[in-house]
Amino acid sequence: MARFEVPDGWVAQAYRFALDPTPGQVRSLASHAGAARFAHNHMLALVKAVMDQRVAERSYGITENELTPSQGWSLASLRKTWNVRKGEYAPWWAENSKEAYNTGLDALARGLDAWSRSRKGERAGKAVGFPRFKTSRARRSARFTTGSIRVETDRHHVTLPRVGTIKAHESTRKLARRIEAGTARVLSATVTQDSAGRWCCSFQTIVQAKARCGHAPRSAYPVVGVDVGVKADSLLVVATGAGTEISRVPAPKSLTAAQARLRALQRKAARQHGPYDPSMRTKRQPSKRWQKTQARIGKTHARAANVRRDVLHKATTALAQQHQVVVVETLNASGMRSAGGAYKKGLNRALADAALAEIRRMLAYKTRWYGSTLVEADRYYPSSKMCSACGGRKPNLTLADRPYVCEHCGLIIDRDRNAAINLARLSDTHTLGEQSPADSGSVAGRGATRETEPARAGDAGGREASTPHNPSRVGQTGTVVPQGTAA
Repeated sequence: MARFEVPDGWVAQAYRFALDPTPGQVRSLASHAGAARFAHNHMLALVKAVMDQRVAERSYGITENELTPSQGWSLASLRKTWNVRKGEYAPWWAENSKEAYNTGLDALARGLDAWSRSRKGERAGKAVGFPRFKTSRARRSARFTTGSIRVETDRHHVTLPRVGTIKAHESTRKLARRIEAGTARVLSATVTQDSAGRWCCSFQTIVQAKARCGHAPRSAYPVVGVDVGVKADSLLVVATGAGTEISRVPAPKSLTAAQARLRALQRKAARQHGPYDPSMRTKRQPSKRWQKTQARIGKTHARAANVRRDVLHKATTALAQQHQVVVVETLNASGMRSAGGAYKKGLNRALADAALAEIRRMLAYKTRWYGSTLVEADRYYPSSKMCSACGGRKPNLTLADRPYVCEHCGLIIDRDRNAAINLARLSDTHTLGEQSPADSGSVAGRGATRETEPARAGDAGGREASTPHNPSRVGQTGTVVPQGTAA
């Protein structure tokens, strides 16, 4: 199946609304999510059984032509087999929309494809394991692509297939106005249940290319560098290549603020009758009080995530609207938390609480919305270890060294501000107002110096990245996110 292409002059965007469903609608939404999980697990079991059967038959010397027919991994093949088997193994299938079962089958097809390409070395990133069965505690979700999917004209209700018209917890006017004006088109809708137990509906849409808001303030500094961190006073440090610090966004530390409450709730849950008996090593029916405590834990986590998301959205929107070129560093966020174990659990929690990868992800699509340019520095670009005055390196810089003291010229400057200045200068090869073409490749940064001796791993990313380093890749390059492409 060909991939959907966003038309020229349009961008992909999602609108997410919290829902206030009735008890009957809650049961229907949960039934659709459970149907998606059942279809996923049923077909995964079939795929595993066929694969094991073929392996066993080969061990008996059976020829390839006589082996049990293999089960296709594409969505079309999985859906065809499911339609044949659903009458026998899921006689209740007619109670839910066919889109619910398609959700589970699509997730399985994507998982099998990712595992296959990862084994062949065709997929970038970490190795992907074989798909696992989804438990009843997995995140509930269902996606609708056909049928009655719309935002009602009263701007307080949404309609989904088989579920019906559901009251929205918040006004849907932002999407309704665009649909009425013909500048937005709904492609699909996905309902999910968050950790707090609230159901939300996300409309995947394409909208006509947005422009910068007329009331949005324009900064006098078109090119800025953004350094991210985990300190309470410096989640984002924005500076120009000339050395002017524009703003400093403090970290919300929402997870840290919720730790005392989480510890109390988790100790309380440990004293209650949970779903597992550690002494007998058996499953059991959890008590209602344990379930209530788990719901309170989920609400605490949901609030921390909402506070963090609100701060990041406001900060990234301001950057994309006010500046013409935004330069950020490319961090291996998961790799930064992989090494150290219990010796750096405090740092790992702080990294997770800051959500550093979310900042670059939000800027990637918001710069496309508002016509600005995002430049991503190479992962090995030493923005923190390079002096913004003389370009000298300080390879022994540690996380505890907050002021940057240059050993060559004697400059003393805030560590995060120094990194932001170096990042801003990385965009000097760009012409202001010029949209970056697709596949534009690398961008050389001003002041880029390649030392005569091979750079060590600590000179490039150091312990901050906690990833295997290739000295041959150490350089002063940045990657430009192309404009006008689909998200």
